[in-house]
Amino acid sequence: MDRKTILEKHKRFLFPSAINYYAEPVAFARGAGARLTDTEGREYLDFFAGILTVSVGHCHPRVVERVAEQLGTLQHTSTLYPNEWIVALAEKMASISTGRLSQSFFSASGTEADETAILLAHTHAGGAGDIVALRHCYAGRSLLAINVGAHAPWRIIPSMIPGIKHAHAPYCYRCALGLTYPACGLQCAHDIEELIATETCGRIAGFIAEPILGVGGFIVPPKEYFATAVEIVRRHGGIFICDEVQTGFGRTGGKMNGIEQWGVEPDVATYAKGIANGLPLGATIATPAVAASLEGLSISTFGGNPVCAVAALATIEVIESEGLVARSAVLGEQLARGLEQLAAEYPWVGETRGMGLMQALELVADPQTKEPSPERAKALMEEAREEGLLIGKGGLYGNVLRIAPPMAIGEAEVAEALEKLGRAMSRIE
Repeated sequence: MDRKTILEKHKRFLFPSAINYYAEPVAFARGAGARLTDTEGREYLDFFAGILTVSVGHCHPRVVERVAEQLGTLQHTSTLYPNEWIVALAEKMASISTGRLSQSFFSASGTEADETAILLAHTHAGGAGDIVALRHCYAGRSLLAINVGAHAPWRIIPSMIPGIKHAHAPYCYRCALGLTYPACGLQCAHDIEELIATETCGRIAGFIAEPILGVGGFIVPPKEYFATAVEIVRRHGGIFICDEVQTGFGRTGGKMNGIEQWGVEPDVATYAKGIANGLPLGATIATPAVAASLEGLSISTFGGNPVCAVAALATIEVIESEGLVARSAVLGEQLARGLEQLAAEYPWVGETRGMGLMQALELVADPQTKEPSPERAKALMEEAREEGLLIGKGGLYGNVLRIAPPMAIGEAEVAEALEKLGRAMSRIE
């Protein structure tokens, strides 16, 4: 099917709200490693990895082989029936997760994983207490997830679910309190104390937070943030839910789990995206005490899918055997330094930030006022595409470029991406 036919059918048969980044939509036909080829035969270097999902590269041979074999063996059962693949994946998740996390529930997406975690927080609290989330966070596209998220463009409808409170994000570049780290004394974290005292009954069920706020624009909290925030949460009866949907499986470099960068152990963690290299799978993993609080019927039709479980096992094997956790740190440093050098040439880059292979450029109209520049971000996206480079966009104002390639890339591909981005930046200047 050619591009014109695909776009005509897309317009006719899909929801109008389906998002396309570009003025001239791109339709892809093939992928291999860090590269995609469109229906017209043009090749692109993919530095957004299907929104941080193709963790070990498009069509990785080992993942493809294992999935194909499983498709011919047993395709589906659901969580109603145990099978060796879901058990093996749960055991593996227990071995690579943080601290005492050891019991998993599998679903089909990150949205479902987060919903399961919030359900656990409420059952563990006996039905009492609110959920605290962060401003600038994103949790998915269900009704509950939309209400947990804190981005006006993504909320779509007015708040319809009570009992969700939003604390200040640890967004140092745009501190809502007008302070500067580290002289601020982490007031964004300490403000959770007053939030609980003024907007709740004094007790909360849980606190859900991403180690790095993904859709928010790869916002990286200060190193002391989570220790301070989680201590306050636990003192008021809540558990800590760590949303690792974007940061898990080595993405932040040097650590398998993003939250390990902050030295804090969650009570529940959620995973999706990179877990199965593009196959639909979400995981919620909890400590035994928290997992035991969920009583009664709780099943997932697709959560026990053997094909997705095998894809996840194969993906994790690739991450471990190819040393991608350590490699993400090394290549992330190369990418970060290159972005900093490019940013130094252009005052409209307000900040470069990130960790591992999760890097961002925040674009502004004025470096003094920090006025966001979504127009420049949009223009740079288009020029990067013209260069054959795919990157992502985010931030509350749509002014942050998110750069997160598959972790199985090489130094030459990072250098190539930086060259392409540099040429694109020179043209919008």
